[in-house]
Amino acid sequence: MVIQTMINRVVNLFPVWAIIFSAFAFSYPEIFLSFKSMIVPLLAVVMFSMGMTLSWTDFKVVLKKPLVVVIAVAIQFLLMPLFAYLISILLGLSVEVMTGMVLVGASAGGTASNVMCYLAKGNVALSILMTVVSTVCAVILMPALTYLYLHQVVPVPVEGMLKSLLLIVLLPVLAGTFLNSIFGKGLKKLQPIFPLLSSCSIVFIIAIIVALNHDNLSNLALPILLAVCLHNFWGLMVGYAIPWLLKYDARTCRTVCIEVAMQNSGLSVALAVKYFSVAAALPGAIFSIWHNVSGSLLAMYWRRLDN
Repeated sequence: MVIQTMINRVVNLFPVWAIIFSAFAFSYPEIFLSFKSMIVPLLAVVMFSMGMTLSWTDFKVVLKKPLVVVIAVAIQFLLMPLFAYLISILLGLSVEVMTGMVLVGASAGGTASNVMCYLAKGNVALSILMTVVSTVCAVILMPALTYLYLHQVVPVPVEGMLKSLLLIVLLPVLAGTFLNSIFGKGLKKLQPIFPLLSSCSIVFIIAIIVALNHDNLSNLALPILLAVCLHNFWGLMVGYAIPWLLKYDARTCRTVCIEVAMQNSGLSVALAVKYFSVAAALPGAIFSIWHNVSGSLLAMYWRRLDN
């Protein structure tokens, strides 16, 4: 019981650890740069840990209510790119930065959304399903939306996206779910460890991301930071408000809120650098850090609300 209490305290303070390690990584980036190759394995560990808290029943329940997935995907691809475009105009951002904003807005949900949903005690099975569906939809919608707003054709790396989805999300989650479904009773004593393992892994990932983006952060312009924060904030607000207005339960509202507001910013950075400019990559680079901070703060708030 004492160990469980200690673990809960550590997990509940996740945003604090994230901020501390981010500050340390910004001050001493060289310490974390060599761990760049660890991001994917660490994400797989996080996904496996989430799978260890799920059973096949969780996915069956979600599949019986597909409408909420459609709602989340609609918000993701209809409103988030529009918000990015409007914010860019409102703040008078350059064409290059606006390009980066739209690329972030047109991206699918990222794996970080699944992690934050898990920490926020949302519906993890639903979050994973939303990420899978939005990633598949992004194959067609991301180039279409980029052309609509920017009049540019951006080829999306379909094979790479689907491979990442399979290796980083689906396989580790399914492996964990399989083990938990078969050996759940025997593994019950280990359950408290998985939130702690996920929290430590994601804090380390955030620190690596901060170190990798040290130069971008050093040259950070206030309007870009404001644009990224506003975009994320509008996503969180609309992501929660729409399912709430449609009378969905609190767990579902949390899940849609986090899924919609946490984009696959890594993909937007890669596309911006390859097809546009370094300046166009700035919003995605900043977003990759900021959405982890805002998501973790929300997760902490909702965890405490449930305790």
